[in-house]
Amino acid sequence: MQTPSTSGASFPSCAVIITTYNSPELLEKVLWGYEHQSWKDFTLVIADDGSGPATKRLIDSFRQRGKLNLRHVWQEDNGFQKTKILNKAVVATDSQYMIFSDGDCIPTPTFVEGHLRLSRPERFVSATLFRLTALASWEIDEESVASGEVFQAGWLSRHGQPLNWRLIRWGLGPKLGGFFNRTSLTRLYWCGGNASAWRKDILAVNGFNEDMAYGGLDKEFGERLINLGIRPFSARHTVTVLHQDHGRDYADPDKRARNRQIITEVRSTGMTWTENGIQQARRKSA
Repeated sequence: MQTPSTSGASFPSCAVIITTYNSPELLEKVLWGYEHQSWKDFTLVIADDGSGPATKRLIDSFRQRGKLNLRHVWQEDNGFQKTKILNKAVVATDSQYMIFSDGDCIPTPTFVEGHLRLSRPERFVSATLFRLTALASWEIDEESVASGEVFQAGWLSRHGQPLNWRLIRWGLGPKLGGFFNRTSLTRLYWCGGNASAWRKDILAVNGFNEDMAYGGLDKEFGERLINLGIRPFSARHTVTVLHQDHGRDYADPDKRARNRQIITEVRSTGMTWTENGIQQARRKSA
């Protein structure tokens, strides 16, 4: 279904999929961001990798606020299984276009609209994160998100973010940001905190590889899309999110090494399809 924007552009039906695990204090700030999007016609799917009751209570409270079309897809806690819950979330919606982020990433007000404006056949949008310090993350409140102040370099600098080139680049604006998108030599890849693709292309590679643990799982998925002929398009400096600081006790060096081996195999063989993806997930849940 094509939906016209206020400027007359036609956008495909859209789902935003964000992952979370037992971090309601981070997720709350993210949901504030989605309540204040310039484009509001989207389904927000929370892909929950086994969170406890506090996360469900938070989601229920946002349902009662009535500003978001929320869907909560949950699975039992059995260790880090992000790829598995992502596949379940993809199956849970039939939206034509899918934007992916995380439950620790606060979207700028034009985040959803920005991805949709860049949606084209045979490409995915490749963007990235702006990583906050612990202090700046702590200082964010609902008012600063609702007003948009938190997305300004000056506000971040006053609240614990170092004033450096990264922060200056954050506030470049669409024209300069677009210039850096076009001229950057950074290799484009799928960043799970900020990327988007057509659902039909996701299904064509059988979704995310459930053999992948933390560390590179997003890149492996992107490599298979590229092998299929779906090219990355840079929005690294124009479609952005604020990544809140937190620990990563689920990181495992041995599993990261195994992930690198899988990515190398995908690149060297031109593989597009993963055997342990969406279709297998469907068989297991049947």
